[in-house]
Amino acid sequence: MANVGKLLEKKGKELISVSPDTPIRDAVTKMTAKSAGTALVMDGDKLVGIFSERDVIRKVYLQEKCSKATKVSEIMSTELTTVKADTTMESCMELMTDNRIRHLPVLEDDRVIGVISIGDIVKFMIQEKEFVIKNLHSYIAGHGM
Repeated sequence: MANVGKLLEKKGKELISVSPDTPIRDAVTKMTAKSAGTALVMDGDKLVGIFSERDVIRKVYLQEKCSKATKVSEIMSTELTTVKADTTMESCMELMTDNRIRHLPVLEDDRVIGVISIGDIVKFMIQEKEFVIKNLHSYIAGHGM
């Protein structure tokens, strides 16, 4: 069964992160440069929150916290759902659906080793299924059925 560790091997483990003291404008600029919807909020090596486009819309725009001095720590999400490398894709999709989230930080011994999105999971699962289909076609064609 496919798990998060296998997905990270294919995807890579590049992280987009900011500190809690980062001004939200700088965090959004960093995310935009990487076409990312989220940034992990790290205090040194410790994950303390996640900052998302959703936070910007709901907390900056709607709560009128548009000051250039507003820090990521003022609006980041701190109730985090995380997974481990051995978590299955199905479990991740269930967590994301139940918690209405699109990104999951991946932890190993309380250390961040990656982050996955719903898009990463869908892409990975499609590639896995295409691989199986290709092998089945080869098997059938090889045996003259």
